[in-house]
Amino acid sequence: MEYYNQTSTDFILLGLFPPSRIGLFLFILIVFIFLMALIGNQSMILLILLDTHLHTPMYFLLSQLSLVDLSYISTIVPRMASGFLSGSKSISFIGCGIQSFFFLTLAGAEALLLTSMAYDRYVAVCFPLHYPIRMSKRVCALMITGSWIMGSINSCAHTAYALHIPYCRSRAINHFFCDVPTMLTLACMDTWVYECTVFVSTTLFLVFPFIGIAWSYGWVLLAVYRMPSAEGRKKAYSTCSTHLTVVTFYYAPFAYTYLRPRSLRSPTEDKALAVFYTILTPMLNPVIYSLRNKEVMGALRRVIQRICSVKT
Repeated sequence: MEYYNQTSTDFILLGLFPPSRIGLFLFILIVFIFLMALIGNQSMILLILLDTHLHTPMYFLLSQLSLVDLSYISTIVPRMASGFLSGSKSISFIGCGIQSFFFLTLAGAEALLLTSMAYDRYVAVCFPLHYPIRMSKRVCALMITGSWIMGSINSCAHTAYALHIPYCRSRAINHFFCDVPTMLTLACMDTWVYECTVFVSTTLFLVFPFIGIAWSYGWVLLAVYRMPSAEGRKKAYSTCSTHLTVVTFYYAPFAYTYLRPRSLRSPTEDKALAVFYTILTPMLNPVIYSLRNKEVMGALRRVIQRICSVKT
C-alpha cells in the first residue's frame, strides 16, 4: 500500500455548497450569517467593555463567549468562502492542522464557558448572598483561563495525532473544514484507539458539562418556582430560557455527531449538523443575549446616548 508524503501533499475539502444555483444561494446566506456574527459579537464585546453596569461576572463570561464565537466562525467561514469563490478546494497539510487546532480549542473553550455561565446563574439565584464570594473576579478569571487552557490541551492531543498518522487513501475530505474524525477516514491504519479517545473527549467536554448545566438549571428553576415576586420569576425564567436555548443549539448537534461510531455517520448529515455549532450558534448567541436581555438593551441605549452627546 502506497504512503503519500504527508508534508507536501495537500488535502481537498469537498465543501458545503453544491455547484449550482442552490449552492450560490447557500453561499450568500452563509456569508450574510458570518457578517451578522461578526457585527453581533464585536458589538457585544464593545458594549460590555464600554458600559460599567455590565462589569459583572455574568457579562465578563458573556464577553469571552462572544470572543470565542467571533474566533470560532472566523476559523471556518473565510476559508470555506475563499475556496468556493476561487474554485480551489485544496488546503495544505499544515494549514489543515492549524485549522483543526483552532477549531478544537475554541469548541472546547466554548463548552466550558457555557458551563461556567450556568454555574454563575445557579449561584446568583440559589445563593445570592454568597454570590460576591463564589463568583469573585478571581474565580471568574480562573474559570475563563481554565476554559482556554483545557480546550488548548485537548486540541493539541487530537491535532498532534492527526498530523502524525500515515494517509494512504484519497486526500479528499468530505467536509467544509478539517474535521479530525473525518480526516481519519482517509488513514491507512486502524484508528479504533483514537475513536475511543474522541468518545472520551466528547464525554468530558460535552456530556459532563451538559449534565452539570442541567443540574444547575434544575435547582435554578426550583428556586424560581419558590420566588414570591412575579417580576423576579419572570426575569429568572427569561435568563434561564435564553441560556438553555444557546446550550441546546450548541451541545445537541455536536454531541450527536461525535458520540456516534463511524459506521453510523454519514458525510451529508455531519456537514448539516456542523452548520449548527460552527456557523449558526456564533450568530445566534449575541442576538439571543441582546434582544432578550433588558440590561444589555439598556446598556446599548446608554452607549448610543453617550456617543450622540459627544458629537453634539
